[in-house]
Amino acid sequence: MIRICFVCQGNICRSTMAEYVFKDLVRKEGLEKDFLIESRGVIADVGSDIHPGTKSMLDKHNIPYSKHIATQLEKNDYEKYDYFIGMDNYNVISMKKLFGTDKKVYKLLDFTKKSKEIDDPWYTHNFNVTYEEIDRGCKALFNFVKNNK
Repeated sequence: MIRICFVCQGNICRSTMAEYVFKDLVRKEGLEKDFLIESRGVIADVGSDIHPGTKSMLDKHNIPYSKHIATQLEKNDYEKYDYFIGMDNYNVISMKKLFGTDKKVYKLLDFTKKSKEIDDPWYTHNFNVTYEEIDRGCKALFNFVKNNK
């Protein structure tokens, strides 16, 4: 089983979008039993649901999602997952500091030909760009993990 945790700041926008986009890719390939896919925040908006802008993008692209409760990343999560996928440099630095290592820690767009940070739509209000980047990153990550099982 491949265990992936998507990580952003508050676990209500980018990481949840990536979680459900990736779950949809896995579902369409019929590989649900081969993956555990979840999300966390480095400074989670604990207890909050998915941001309405994220829900809107998922709805627009016919990607199913369920009730979500924002959860903060904890040190003991390190043993639960094979990959921790951050959205920006702050997320990656926070995970390295929390875990004391950079093993298992990546930035989502590192798996694409154009590595960059995914801006937080909480501040940019541009959920369309966020979705496009997350979709591209999730497809590249999915191909990477399928080819490196």
